[in-house]
Amino acid sequence: MTRIAIIDTDRCQPKKCNYTCIEYCPGVRMEEDTIIINDENKKPVISEELCSGCGICTNRCMFNAINIINLPEALTEPIHRYGENKFELFGLPTIEEGSIVGLLGPNGIGKSTILNILSGQTIPNFGKYDEDSSWDLVIDYFKGSQLQSYFKKLANNDIIVSHKPQMVDQLPKVVKGNVKNLLTNVDQIGKMDEIVETLELKNTLDHELKQLSGGELQRIAIAATALKDADFYYFDEPTSWLDVKQRLNMVNVIRNLTENKKSVMVIEHDLATLDAVSDYVHILYGEAGGYGVVSKLRGVRIGINAYINGFLNEENVRFRKQPIKFDVIPPSDIMESEEITNYTQLKKSYDKFSIDAEGGSIGVNQVVTAFGPNGIGKTTYAKMLAGKIKPDSGEVSEKIDIAYKPQYILTDFEGTVQEYLYSYAKGYGTNVFQTDISKPFNLDELLDKNVQKLSGGELQRVQTAVTLSEEADIYLFDEPTAFLDVEQRLKVAKSIKKVIDRDNSAAIIIDHDIVFIDYVSDKAMVFYGESGIEGHASSPTDLRTAMNKFLSDMAITFRRDKETKRPRVNKFDSYLDREQKEKGEYYYLEE
Repeated sequence: MTRIAIIDTDRCQPKKCNYTCIEYCPGVRMEEDTIIINDENKKPVISEELCSGCGICTNRCMFNAINIINLPEALTEPIHRYGENKFELFGLPTIEEGSIVGLLGPNGIGKSTILNILSGQTIPNFGKYDEDSSWDLVIDYFKGSQLQSYFKKLANNDIIVSHKPQMVDQLPKVVKGNVKNLLTNVDQIGKMDEIVETLELKNTLDHELKQLSGGELQRIAIAATALKDADFYYFDEPTSWLDVKQRLNMVNVIRNLTENKKSVMVIEHDLATLDAVSDYVHILYGEAGGYGVVSKLRGVRIGINAYINGFLNEENVRFRKQPIKFDVIPPSDIMESEEITNYTQLKKSYDKFSIDAEGGSIGVNQVVTAFGPNGIGKTTYAKMLAGKIKPDSGEVSEKIDIAYKPQYILTDFEGTVQEYLYSYAKGYGTNVFQTDISKPFNLDELLDKNVQKLSGGELQRVQTAVTLSEEADIYLFDEPTAFLDVEQRLKVAKSIKKVIDRDNSAAIIIDHDIVFIDYVSDKAMVFYGESGIEGHASSPTDLRTAMNKFLSDMAITFRRDKETKRPRVNKFDSYLDREQKEKGEYYYLEE
C-alpha cells in the first residue's frame, strides 16, 4: 500500500487545539519529524514517508482536518498533486473526437482538476509538486497515446476550449446586458436562432440576465457554450434547475456538436440524462478531497451499470459496499396508509396565471413526488395545502404543518455551518439528529466552513437537513437533488424516508431527475399545462400511471435496463419508442 496524508488547511485551526496531532503522534514522541510545523502558515505538515498510518492524529483532531489514506497498490504514478498533504489525481479521461464522454463520480473527486488540466490552466506535475513542470514533460509522458496529440496542440495554443461552468447563478455578476446581446456576441457558428428555438429561449431574449430564473440562466449558459467555435466543449452539470423536457432539449444541442467532429465532455449526476447524452463514460472513484482515480473508458450503458453495481470488473475495484437497487412496484402492490390530510379540487387564479389541482389525499409514511414543467404551479399547490395561500375554491380537510425547502436557496447568514445549525436545525446536537440526519448528509465535514463560502451542493445538503429537522406533518422539498452527486441523492432519499417513517409524517418532493424519482416514490402526481399561464395537477397516484400521463404529454418513452432496472430514455422514433407509443406504455415496468 502507498500512503498519503491529507490536511484540510481551511479546517485546521492550530491556535484552538495547540497542535494536538503533534502532541499525540507516536513518531514525534520517538523524536522523528513525522509531523512538523510549516513556517509560513503555521499549519502542521505530515511526512508520508515517516507516517505509520496509526490514525491517532486523525482521531484526535477535533476539526476533522486530517485524513490518512492507504492507496491501492496499483496506483503508483499520479497525474497531478496540488502539494504536500493535498489532493492527488490518478489518470485522465480519454478525449474522443466526434464523441461525447461523460464523467460520473462523487463531488470532490477531481473533476475540476481534470478540467483545469485539459483546458491548459494547470500543467500536470505527476506528483512532483516541488518541481517545475512543463508541457514538454507532459507530451513525453503521454507518448504514443491519444492524449499526446491533444497536449501538443494545447501547448501550442491550437485548441480552443468552451466551458459551461457549474454555478450558472453567478452569471449575472460577471455578464451585464440582455440575453440577445450576450448570445449574439458569442455566436461564432451562426446557429443562434436554431439553438434558441431548441432550448426555448425566445421569450427571454429581451430580458436582462439579472431578471432570469436559475433554469433560464442554465439554458442560456448552455446556448452560449455551444455557440462558440471550439475544439473541445466541457459542460459541468448542465441539468440543474431544468425540467425533463428541457433536459432532453439540452441533450439535442450537445449531441449536435459532434456532427462536426468536435470533442465533448459532460459532468452529470442525472443518470438518465447522462445515459442519453453520452457515447462513453469514465467512472471516477476514490475519496472526496483526498484522491481521485479515473477508470477505463466504457460504453455508456456498461459504465453506468458498473457505477450502480459499485464494482469495476476490469480493474477489480469495489468502490461501494452495496449496489443501488431499483424496486419495480406494480400499481396493485402500492400500500394505502392512514391519511394525514385530504383535499377537494383546489383552484387559484392570479392576473396572469391560474392553477387547479384535482382532489386527493396524502398518507402517512408516503413519499409523493411531483413533476412537470417549470412555472406550472407546483409550489403554489404546496402553499395551498399548507394554508399559506388561500384557494379561490376548494378546501383542505385538516390543518397541517409543512416544512419547506425552496428551489433557490438564499441566505445572508454570517457564520459557520455549525452556528447555522445551532440557530435553525431543531434537535441539533442530539443523538437522533446525528444518526438520522447529520451522518447521512455528511454534515460533520462542513461544520467549520463559512455558510457564505459553501458550494451549491454543500448548501443544498445543509438546507435539506435543516428542513428535515423541523416538526411537520408534511415535508416539501423543491428540487433537493440540485448540485448533489448520485450517492448524495440516494442518501437524501433514504434520510427522508427514515424520518417520515419515524415521525409518521409524509413528504412531497418536486424534482426532475427521473432516476431519483423512480428510486424514492411511493406515489406521484403530474403537473401539466402551459408554463407561466395555467397549470393543472393530478391527484397522487401510482408512479406508473403518473409517468405515463407525464411522458405521453411530452412524447417521450422510457424503458428499464435489463440488468439494473434503472429507467433509460429511448431515442426518439427508435423501434422501442414507436412500439411503446403504440401500446400507450411510456414508462415500462420491465424492459
